[in-house]
Amino acid sequence: MPRSVNAVASRARRKRILKQAKGFYGKRKNVYTVAKNIVEKGMTYSYVGRKNKKREYRQLWIARINAAVREEGLTYSEFIHLLNTKGIELNRKILADLAMNEPENFKALIASIK
Repeated sequence: MPRSVNAVASRARRKRILKQAKGFYGKRKNVYTVAKNIVEKGMTYSYVGRKNKKREYRQLWIARINAAVREEGLTYSEFIHLLNTKGIELNRKILADLAMNEPENFKALIASIK
């Protein structure tokens, strides 16, 4: 009885990895064992990058809110505390957008919570 190696599945597996490595430099794009390691590392970087992106955007929003609030004589932490005590539930993304694009409305919001 001939040996069964499941060539179709193993070829598809290799093909998938090499397709993901398309555009890499040198052996990284066409040698399976090298490409497999590099693609795996790239996937790890992309996973971490998705988490870091969220962190960096939140940091940016806080910096923008803080800059706009300090012009009105408050600090960021005081402003957030006042928002929470008044029961205003606006997230930092919206607050930063207001501060950047609609400063009049943002100043009115600050005046309403003072």
